[in-house]
Amino acid sequence: MLTPEGRPLYLAEQVRELDRRTIASGINGFELMQRAAMAAYDALRARWPRTRRLSVVCGGGNNAGDGYVIAALAVCDGIDAQLVAVRDPTTLTGDAARAREMAEKAGLRVQAWAPDVEFDGDVVVDALLGTGLNGEVREPFRGAIEAINASRKPVLAVDIPSGLSADSGAVLGCAVDATLTVTFIGDKLGLHTGAAVAHVGEHRLEALGVDVAVHDDLVPAARLLDIRLVGAWLPPRRRDSHKGHYGHVLVLGGAPGFGGAALLASECAARLGAGLISLATAPEHVTASLVRCPEVMVRGVRSATEISELLKAVDVLVVGPGLAQGSWGQAMLQAALGAGKPLVLDADALNLLAKHWPQLHRDDWILTPHPGEAARLLGTTTAQIQADRSWAVRELQRRRGGCVILKGAGSLIAGPAGVGVCPYGNPGMASGGMGDALSGMLGALVAQRLPCEVAARLGAVLHASAADAAAQAAGERGLLASDLACYARRLANPRNQDAGETR
Repeated sequence: MLTPEGRPLYLAEQVRELDRRTIASGINGFELMQRAAMAAYDALRARWPRTRRLSVVCGGGNNAGDGYVIAALAVCDGIDAQLVAVRDPTTLTGDAARAREMAEKAGLRVQAWAPDVEFDGDVVVDALLGTGLNGEVREPFRGAIEAINASRKPVLAVDIPSGLSADSGAVLGCAVDATLTVTFIGDKLGLHTGAAVAHVGEHRLEALGVDVAVHDDLVPAARLLDIRLVGAWLPPRRRDSHKGHYGHVLVLGGAPGFGGAALLASECAARLGAGLISLATAPEHVTASLVRCPEVMVRGVRSATEISELLKAVDVLVVGPGLAQGSWGQAMLQAALGAGKPLVLDADALNLLAKHWPQLHRDDWILTPHPGEAARLLGTTTAQIQADRSWAVRELQRRRGGCVILKGAGSLIAGPAGVGVCPYGNPGMASGGMGDALSGMLGALVAQRLPCEVAARLGAVLHASAADAAAQAAGERGLLASDLACYARRLANPRNQDAGETR
């Protein structure tokens, strides 16, 4: 068991099942809708306390019902409400119809959506489309979503920003850009990965009195990883420690003309606590390595035969940073695959793997593809990977074994124990070398005798949290991969393991 497990994340159908079970247990469906609306309204008032008028935009179904109740609550609280219906409110049934009646009894007049409608509230409430959306957004909903975004008003999304897939996080044609999303009962996987992170804004879960833990037959689709994972797996070191206790990492990379990536990986491996770091790289990069980090034992090599003895001496191999896909890189990867040691593969090691070893499956490696590399490994397109990142990382792990980190916003980590989602990181990480830094950190963690799956989850969290700490110190724009090493070192030591330092 990986501890702490982190918040469970569910698929939309699982949350609907939780909803059904809650109603079957004796809680009236309309009461549950009122709880959801009150929780969303309270969050809105806390976030925007000076609000004097709301624009509530409703579609159909229970998501619309939440919106109608929110509008009624606002009026009863002395706040004006503009109530806009994209779907004819007289067609609503069940609890949603009762919600519409509640709004009408509060004195609200429903305004039919039209392209010329202007949202005049201080805050817009998105109650258009809920978690049941499974196809591309069509008119008139598309026009309403575009109008909400064009209004440039703060937006509260009820349960999920309309237009997002609750399962994959993909944008289904177009999606609301929410400032705050309040989701109900169980958290949804699709709110935490891929394109969703640009649409959800601030995120808040309201359980509505439902204890999801008692429904242990509903296995979460993923777990939201927590920075406390660091403290659980990296306790203070024994006072009699020596370098032999913490493993020997060998970085294989830096083909002629591509030395920087391998140097980054080596330095990050050193900063994350490996006992010894060796670097096998093209001879012309040796001087740069000695100047940059003399603690790294660098060796200039022209052929794989020159590293045969070194391969026997190390505990884990990091292969790929600056490897290139020529004969030098291919020979290095082939030697690494035959060494019988745990592996971390990144960058061109993954591209070579897809090209020359399409069926290779191992239990002792960590693969770290970005969406383009994942597409090559799966024989598909980057767009298809991004359309369903959860499927992609699970399928890669099924085919290739070991652990897979699908990088990107809301990185996904798949292993035998399931899928973890990294909630840390920021747009400043959109710069060269970030993957090289991650691969070095992963190598250091494996060298310190952590199981591969733990190392993969812990490495992703440390890497992204270090980037957050660096951005907090000096801003996102201009963040470099080389900035991460010292922040990651601080986070990897118990006295600095305060979650507040990472955000």
